[in-house]
Amino acid sequence: MSTPAPAPVRKPWYRILYVQVLMAVALGIALGYLFPEHGKALKPLGDAFIKLIKMMIAPIIFCTVVHGVASMGDLKKLGRVGGKTLLYFEVVSTIALLIGLLVVNVLKPGAGFHANAAELGASAAKTAHEYADKAHGLSTVDFLLNIIPSSFVGAFTSGDLLQVLFIAILSAFALTHMGERGHGVLNVIERTGEVFFAIMGIVVKAAPIGAFGAMAYTIGSHGIGALGKLLYLMVGFYVTAGLFVVFVLGGIARWCGFSIFSFLRYIKEELLLVLGTSSSETALPLMIQKLRGLGCAPSTVGLVVPTGYSFNLDGTNIYMAMAAVFLAQATDTPLNLSQQISLLVVAMITSKGASGVTGAGFITLAATLAVVPGIPIESLALLVGIDRFMSECRALTNLIGNGVATVAISRWEGELSAETLRENLTQLVEPAPPPTPG
Repeated sequence: MSTPAPAPVRKPWYRILYVQVLMAVALGIALGYLFPEHGKALKPLGDAFIKLIKMMIAPIIFCTVVHGVASMGDLKKLGRVGGKTLLYFEVVSTIALLIGLLVVNVLKPGAGFHANAAELGASAAKTAHEYADKAHGLSTVDFLLNIIPSSFVGAFTSGDLLQVLFIAILSAFALTHMGERGHGVLNVIERTGEVFFAIMGIVVKAAPIGAFGAMAYTIGSHGIGALGKLLYLMVGFYVTAGLFVVFVLGGIARWCGFSIFSFLRYIKEELLLVLGTSSSETALPLMIQKLRGLGCAPSTVGLVVPTGYSFNLDGTNIYMAMAAVFLAQATDTPLNLSQQISLLVVAMITSKGASGVTGAGFITLAATLAVVPGIPIESLALLVGIDRFMSECRALTNLIGNGVATVAISRWEGELSAETLRENLTQLVEPAPPPTPG
């Protein structure tokens, strides 16, 4: 008679990473509110953690994409998966933009603001112009040319995810054409990727410290009272993003055979990490592991997730549509239906250059306003003070959208069944302890 397997030993609640991050966020908010100057001084903690994460993103993405695409072998399958991915991204991104435009026209958060761009604070207006200057480099031609790095190594030092994705796909194609000769190199890349993931496992233990410093600085610098009259826009954006996640992404999840709420529980650590750092890139390596754990093929994860960080930014799309029309309302700039449709088309293009880094959505908003006549670029100064708070919601929505997209493409490809997906979603994220000898 066999003895029953011992029940897995659960970690104490205070040792669970997402609990630590949640506590750190709460402490950071309290410190920033009660002692603003001390909160501002903790900015290096958040910056250091984000730099540690970003240090690992390029090599992890390179190893993941090269191994995933080269292991696929069949280039026809790669083209099919890539085509489905881009189609999915464009459809869902368009829905996000349309929802943003609809909500901001119904709520009219900027109506009655009567902001005079000429009277905006010099410091805030200067900041707005700095964002606008950065946006000048976001033309379609410059964007496409920037995908090609100046050197192979330069792609890893530039911080541009699309450049890393570009050389990774080229490398994967080369290994595929090498046939048997490329298998040895592919194995080395796979093992190297495991080393980088192990390093990431060490780095992520510092997440509570990073989240504490980032939140203390945010509240200490801007203050809870800094939201002022812009609170209506913020609440509208958060509610809209939440409804988008529940109904649009939730509908896609239901079509794929799983619950969006089960998926949110499954990635709760990553969501809290993004909440604390205001950047979806900090959770990228962990999301890759989580999606593989659900049963998504490594090749699909390696292709969809990195691409989604530049082409599937649902939160950024909602934000740009709402923020641009809000600024038009706040400055008493009339926008008819055709102008708003033009705004939507431009936003679809400019959003493709935004990554998960804090502030990228603000830069793409400046690029969008540059082609909308009448809205003064100085009006961006109205949003400078609350962009850090808006950035958190953008990053959270982007992360969830990319996760659902990966699962949807995997289901579309028949890589996993709905039953397997639901079973994996209910499993504990923490690995089971090793069996007791004897």
